[in-house]
Amino acid sequence: MTPSQNQNHQSAHPAYQRSKSSRTRVRSASKTPRMRRIHLRRHRLRTSDVTVVERSTLQQAIGGTVVGNFMEWYDFGVYGYLAVTMTSVFTKGLPQNLGLLVMLLGFAVSFLVRPVGGVVLGPLGDRIGRQKVLFFTMGLMAVSTALIGVLPTAAQIGAWSVAPLYALKMLQGFSTGGEYAGATTYISEFSPDKKRGYYSAWLDMGSYLGSAFGAATVAVVTMIATNIAGPNAMVDWGWRVPYLLTIPLGFAAIMLRTRIPETPQFADHMKRQAEESAVMGQTAQDIAQATQSQAHDPEHPAEAFQPTEPKPVELQPLAAHDTPGTLRYVIHHHWRELLTSVAIVAATNTAGYVLTSYMPTYLEEEVGTSTTMAAAATVPVLIIMSLSLPLIGRLSDRIGRKPVYAVAIISTLVLMMPAFRLLHTGDFWAIQLALALIAIPVAFYAGVSASTLPALFPTDSRFGGMGLSYNLAVSVFGGTTPLVSQALIQLTGNHYMPGIYIMVFGFFSAIAVIVMKESSKSPLPGSLPSVGTKAEAVQLVRTQDENPLIDTTSMPMPLVTVEIPAGQNMPQQPEAIRPVTGAVSDSRQA
Repeated sequence: MTPSQNQNHQSAHPAYQRSKSSRTRVRSASKTPRMRRIHLRRHRLRTSDVTVVERSTLQQAIGGTVVGNFMEWYDFGVYGYLAVTMTSVFTKGLPQNLGLLVMLLGFAVSFLVRPVGGVVLGPLGDRIGRQKVLFFTMGLMAVSTALIGVLPTAAQIGAWSVAPLYALKMLQGFSTGGEYAGATTYISEFSPDKKRGYYSAWLDMGSYLGSAFGAATVAVVTMIATNIAGPNAMVDWGWRVPYLLTIPLGFAAIMLRTRIPETPQFADHMKRQAEESAVMGQTAQDIAQATQSQAHDPEHPAEAFQPTEPKPVELQPLAAHDTPGTLRYVIHHHWRELLTSVAIVAATNTAGYVLTSYMPTYLEEEVGTSTTMAAAATVPVLIIMSLSLPLIGRLSDRIGRKPVYAVAIISTLVLMMPAFRLLHTGDFWAIQLALALIAIPVAFYAGVSASTLPALFPTDSRFGGMGLSYNLAVSVFGGTTPLVSQALIQLTGNHYMPGIYIMVFGFFSAIAVIVMKESSKSPLPGSLPSVGTKAEAVQLVRTQDENPLIDTTSMPMPLVTVEIPAGQNMPQQPEAIRPVTGAVSDSRQA
């Protein structure tokens, strides 16, 4: 057979045809272009990016959180207004002044534990959610408060009676360490950006109404008990009644907490975290597969497929201080915001606790009023001040948070000394005027704090940042105010020391407000915009280029994935997207 015939014979053979077809497919596959997958982040908002908060859901959220702060301050009010009475109950046999300090120390003990609650519950809320932590704090607060009403007295077990009292106050302190920080975080994340001041102020309104209700309860129980059973009735059994009332109140509050949903901002944050983790995990897998295939492909050496900028990220475990949801992360990345928050909270709470918790003791011991008058004197002022807080919050939505804080600081420095001079006249109406003067700076501080302080921190650190800064300031400065004020009076003999103490912290808060960034009407850091209606969302997206409050570079914008042939530079990107550094991988085109 000639060579030509042999070649024709081989070409006609079926096995030869299959082999030829296989070689053709191999060459075709080898020419399939490798594709580079690039992850981009949009930098223009769409209507679907904007959170629209339904009014009914917002009202449910506000009700469920306000009731917790009402309960918290109800207890503080009751303990403050019963401090003198409980001196005879738990420190029987001690001199009056020493016994009073022991009771005020119990007040301070609960605050000294609060940072522990904030450190534990704050980062926990950044990991598992706001609603779960708030449910826990409400239950613990209700149980520990009710148990105070059944404690044995000094007449029954002697000096050891203060031990279980202090233990329950510590449990209260731990729960409140997560309560206010969680509640402010919750409300601020639920509120529309343009009305955050108004809705957040309801939280502090509930707080001061709780204190007023505690004062009113003590006054009413004192009046009824003394009329029925004589002047010793409050020491014998009457002091228990205000604490036992927390059983039905606590049950109602816990039921409300079970019905509040998770905040949309936190839910979106967790959803984006899961999506981006999946994207980056797929990126790492694609890079590994591309590297392995390049190493075994002589026609496509590995160096020909190295991606251009941005380079693939080398996925490594984060250091402890770089892991969101941890205490070290908050301190390492947000220490300036922590200091700002501490200064403002200290100024707010030194004045606030003088007005609510220490004032009955001051009126009885330093001014000489009766127990009933001391308990009832602050009630009208607290009610009026509480009702004004949403109005002050709405004012801050219009003119900004910093101007409102300026009013609080100036009134602190100007009004404290005249107020304490008026208190010592002993006249009922003069006392009311003095308390109103003290309430002015408290109202302007409290009216904007619940909306301002959470805006200092991004979503992944908001609960933790609030839990640490708020509770540290309240524990060291606010909660110790009654004890420190009484000690300063006894040390110096100056009855105006509480006013001077408040003024010192007003000065430090002025420095904090000066360096603080204005947050009125702006989206929360690390969050997408939030509005009240769909029409507002459409308008915001339409005018985002002209809106100075919209900065998408600081927002968690969604990822977009595109593919381009390997070896080519990244083409000009549309205006609406930008590359994510390190989010590049290689893959074969299917």
